Amino acid sequence: MPQTKFQDFIYTIIMVIVMVYAMVFYNVINIEGPTNKAFLMALKELPIMGIIAFLLEFLVIGKIAHKIAFKIFDPKKDKPIFITLAISCIIVAFMCPIMSFIGSVLFNYNGIENIVINWLSLAIKNFPMALFWQIFYAGPFVRFIFKKIFKKSSRENFS
Repeated sequence: MPQTKFQDFIYTIIMVIVMVYAMVFYNVINIEGPTNKAFLMALKELPIMGIIAFLLEFLVIGKIAHKIAFKIFDPKKDKPIFITLAISCIIVAFMCPIMSFIGSVLFNYNGIENIVINWLSLAIKNFPMALFWQIFYAGPFVRFIFKKIFKKSSRENFS
């Protein structure tokens, strides 16, 4: 896992790309239906949603998630997988409602009077998918990629 600020920066970029693209694609196919065009539509939304997600996670949510996880689990006593899963779940618990709100305002806005119901509807649809995707696919995939990128520096840190 990330050992330096630079590694954390890279890890967050990779995770944001994987999570945001998947969740935007999921939302596009829920609105437009499952078409080949959905892949490109999600790709077009990725830059703006990716930047927002990166800033939120890297500057705020990641720090909060670590603090909460380390209140629940002790790195000296508990298995690393429990800490990793706790951090992942906490990040999803914060990011999903926030990103759903931002997405509903930017891409599904149909008047101020409908903003709360649109946001809640989107968050309720997104949360199970975001949690499932994070725990079973994005998290393991990004950790695998990250370890491949930083395998030499990771070995040095543990020697």
